[in-house]
Amino acid sequence: MNVNVVCIGKIKESFYRDALAEYAKRLTRFCRFTVTELAEKQLEGRNEADIKAVKEDEGKRIVNAVKGYVIALDMRGEQLSSEQLSAKIVGLMQVASTVTFVIGGSYGLAECVLKRADYKLSFGKMTFPHQLMRVITAEQIYRAFTIAEGSGYHK
Repeated sequence: MNVNVVCIGKIKESFYRDALAEYAKRLTRFCRFTVTELAEKQLEGRNEADIKAVKEDEGKRIVNAVKGYVIALDMRGEQLSSEQLSAKIVGLMQVASTVTFVIGGSYGLAECVLKRADYKLSFGKMTFPHQLMRVITAEQIYRAFTIAEGSGYHK
């Protein structure tokens, strides 16, 4: 199975890069894991029209980059336990060769991305830094595979 994470912007802090690299390495036991970073568009103003234009630009590029079954990370999505996410991924392994998780930019996901998504997943109502969200997502994907495997990682 191919598992992709499509996200906006680059990771600047080395500790986030190192953590993401560690989970990517661990995931090689279970899947082909890739992260696609799309350029972050600079906001010219701070009004709603400018924010919407940035989201739309990022959204079009996200839609062009996604493959397979698409899971958009969105605060309004469904909240799952780690066990439920594991069951979802195991089920998807039966019907999809590629699963893509989408992490939006600073202003969230454009409507075109949410419409393209096959599923909307929420990690809760809290706000996380987008760079940290990549690490959290990779860790939860790794946890999902270890739950399915029955290893002792998930206690």
